Amino acid sequence: MLRKLTPYLFVLPLLGFMAVFTYIPILQSVNLSFREWDFMSPTKPWVGLDNYRLLLSTRDFWNSLKVTAVFALISVPLRLALALAVASFLIRETAVSRITRGAIFLPTVTSTVSIAVVFSWVFSTDYGAINGFLKMLGFDKVSWMQDPELALYVIIFVNTWKQLGYDVIIYTAGLQAISMEYYDAAAVDGGGRFHVFRRVTFPLVMPTTYFLLVISVIDAFQVFTIVDVMTRGGPAGATDMIVNMLYRVGFTLFDIGTGSALAVLLFIFLIALALVKARVIGRRVHYDS
Repeated sequence: MLRKLTPYLFVLPLLGFMAVFTYIPILQSVNLSFREWDFMSPTKPWVGLDNYRLLLSTRDFWNSLKVTAVFALISVPLRLALALAVASFLIRETAVSRITRGAIFLPTVTSTVSIAVVFSWVFSTDYGAINGFLKMLGFDKVSWMQDPELALYVIIFVNTWKQLGYDVIIYTAGLQAISMEYYDAAAVDGGGRFHVFRRVTFPLVMPTTYFLLVISVIDAFQVFTIVDVMTRGGPAGATDMIVNMLYRVGFTLFDIGTGSALAVLLFIFLIALALVKARVIGRRVHYDS
């Protein structure tokens, strides 16, 4: 009996940690989403589905959902395509490749706040480096973060720059796991580079792509720090992500019930999206190489 219980005793501290800091807060958020609370009131009256009705009837919610969806639809394919291309060039184990991979990975482990502050200076209208360069070329200044048509693309660029290194490392590992026998067989058949990539490399790296797709979509729907530092959701709500709205409602307006309802809706949406991806894309992923 003790031998059978030993593995569970080893993981018990981790399970306790996850219960206290993950599972219990999730259940508490679900409970608070049906109540009205402002952090200070000693009572938390039950309001049923009123918080959800309020969210679904507000323009801010649908705007933040649209902005987040557009952000995900652009940034996720961009990240994966760039990462696969870069990893394909850096797959060889040379000194230059290892140094380049380390340099590309460095932004991933750098403070997000620091990166956002630096790029706020880079894209500044009055004293930014990019506008300074454009001025040298004779062009007018561009209001990168004040223009509703451009601000979201600036956020996409900064987020892609920060996360690209992680994707490159994972793709490099996936590419290195592919047996050279497949490439030798393709070479014997006279396959060109594009044909080999389309028929050999891409199908065999699909498990890695699927993993990164799931992680990238979740990350896209949880973007907060870059937006909060660089644009605060502006201008005119052009970069107002779901999590930024959640923070504003819950911790600025102190409407904990509505904020919890928004968190629950985001959780349900991500779970549903993961199930759809597993059903549509997961069936096409083969884990034998």
